[in-house]
Amino acid sequence: MKTNTNSDSELQNRTAQRIENKAELPKIDLVKRRRNRSLPTDRLLALLQKEAPRLWELAEVVGKWVWVQFEGQQPPHITAELSQLGFHWNNRRQVWQHPCGQIMEGANYDPRRRYGSFFPADQQPA
Repeated sequence: MKTNTNSDSELQNRTAQRIENKAELPKIDLVKRRRNRSLPTDRLLALLQKEAPRLWELAEVVGKWVWVQFEGQQPPHITAELSQLGFHWNNRRQVWQHPCGQIMEGANYDPRRRYGSFFPADQQPA
């Protein structure tokens, strides 16, 4: 199916939109990301508290992993920051997950029930 374009229109096709959006995305240092993915839980939490306090407030420790969940979609700069810190998106659970050096296969159960979970920010003295 051929799409007719109107040169006066500011609307773009999907390819043009993707190219335009890619130019806006922050660069990710893949060496730093790889190093951050191997951090143990306590060191990752310290890094979050120091460098990304708004993410630390959302961090949930599930077993030895750290999860961050948002109500809706976050802006690209937050996505890039999470990726730089070593998090990956889990589409099935709709959370950002950090393996804290514990790379494992996906589970068909709820890790929160099996391993327990807590929010470190809630345990800090006021």
